[in-house]
Amino acid sequence: MTITDWIGFTGVGILLLAYFLTLINKTNNSFLYLGLNILGAGIACYASIRLAYWPFILLEGIWTLVSLFALIKIIYTKKTT
Repeated sequence: MTITDWIGFTGVGILLLAYFLTLINKTNNSFLYLGLNILGAGIACYASIRLAYWPFILLEGIWTLVSLFALIKIIYTKKTT
């Protein structure tokens, strides 16, 4: 296995961890879920960039951005209330 494989497995593993924790109701904190999604998708996107595999660059890049915007929205909403 290459370093790119290990990077990709790490990112996907973090995404699966976030999903699993949600299924067993351990991520009642949106910050944890969104943080894991940002980290995992960002790492998986980086691995896809190293592979030059555009379908997953697009998927993981958008996943990262959507999660980041959701986290920013939560932080902004909490600051204004």
